[in-house]
Amino acid sequence: MQNEESLEPSINSSFCVLRSAFLVLVISFTGSAAAETIADQIIQRELAGSQAYDTLSYLTDNIGQRLSGSKGAAAAVKWTTDRFRSWGVPVTTEKVMVPHWVRGAEEARLVSHMDQKIVLTALGGSVATSMMGLTADVVEVNSFDELKALGAKAKGKIVFYNNPMDMDLVRAHRGFEAYGKAVAFRSSGPSRAAEYGAVAALIRSVGSASLRTTHTGALRYDPNQPKIPAAAMTAEDAMLVDRLLKKGERVRMHLLLTPRILPDVESANVIAELRGSEKPEEIVVIGGHLDSWDLGTGAIDDGSGVAMVMETMRLLKEMNLTPKRTIRCVLFMNEENGSNGGRAYFANHKNDKHVAAIESDSGVAAPTGFRTTLKGDALTALERRAEPLAAIGAAKFETTRETGADTSFLIEAGVPGFSFVPEPLHYFDYHHTPADTLDKVDPKELAQDSAAVAALTWILAN
Repeated sequence: MQNEESLEPSINSSFCVLRSAFLVLVISFTGSAAAETIADQIIQRELAGSQAYDTLSYLTDNIGQRLSGSKGAAAAVKWTTDRFRSWGVPVTTEKVMVPHWVRGAEEARLVSHMDQKIVLTALGGSVATSMMGLTADVVEVNSFDELKALGAKAKGKIVFYNNPMDMDLVRAHRGFEAYGKAVAFRSSGPSRAAEYGAVAALIRSVGSASLRTTHTGALRYDPNQPKIPAAAMTAEDAMLVDRLLKKGERVRMHLLLTPRILPDVESANVIAELRGSEKPEEIVVIGGHLDSWDLGTGAIDDGSGVAMVMETMRLLKEMNLTPKRTIRCVLFMNEENGSNGGRAYFANHKNDKHVAAIESDSGVAAPTGFRTTLKGDALTALERRAEPLAAIGAAKFETTRETGADTSFLIEAGVPGFSFVPEPLHYFDYHHTPADTLDKVDPKELAQDSAAVAALTWILAN
């Protein structure tokens, strides 16, 4: 799923304007009747004989966890490359150096309250405690302002950020907005706590549901502050600690985390292409990220996105369809804890003539449409040409500034961006947790999602 790392534009502003304007011209002046007819056929063909679930099944059940640097990640690169070749789709790999962080022991107990076990998981990239662990009082804050007010009182303590997702936003189908607000304490909370002398940082797991499930995710250490261990407690355990502290009781915790940060590992982006017949130098990129967190098997984040874009390539090849523009599928490596795959792709291909970039990294559920950086006349023109998507409920386009983490480097450079949006109501029930497994995926919805991505890809490429 999209991370929170800020990005700097990589090329001059005039070039960005030209790139942004390019698709406006493409959409406005390219004939589309044939493309729309074929888009209808693509949707019907995919709904009748999708193989996306088979792809996702192997990726999750046979390969499993795919955290960058792991054996699973390496196996996923090889298997997806071989799979493209078996379909007759030209494919290659491009080197990406990725971090190699390995989860270790994760234990916590309340020594102040009968040694009650606390269920938690280390945040991605966390440093370890000593092998004996650490024991300290817990102090709770609900904002960075409260942390600042606490000041020196945080020294030697475990700082606990108690910030649940806003469930009103989740129920209003604005889960990504709710997630963005709560996840700030995961990404920068540990360093902010270290600034005041804290010995460790804890957050409430950022999720919309919990059966005492933990929710991991990457943190970002401030290089100017000490690195302290950091973990996410389950919602239930976070509420327990909160209740005890609100009663005015002293809460003292023993915490043991033994993750390891190993040397970077060579991995790869997987890149497959269907070359265009009339304008092969113009490229429509479609992508998802091949890596996953190590708690579950990455079915919704982002095995489903990988399956959708792979299925797009398989389907178009099976239907013997040749697009006017080149369609390039990129399976990015290392979105979860570094975005090195997206960064490497941009470095290698920033001079290619990209006319659109579609990213699928928002899970799998009934399709609702797409977010896009297009607006105004360009968006209106596209909406007319994308009417076939209405058959599967995917014809809604919402203008946003950002459309994905891995393609963000292209978007910052002015390439029009798109991200596929399945119904988000339950996405954060499972995202980054041990419950992110294949059984959460409805094969029929995955087929509908794949049809939406394939149809829009065809429309943009023609």
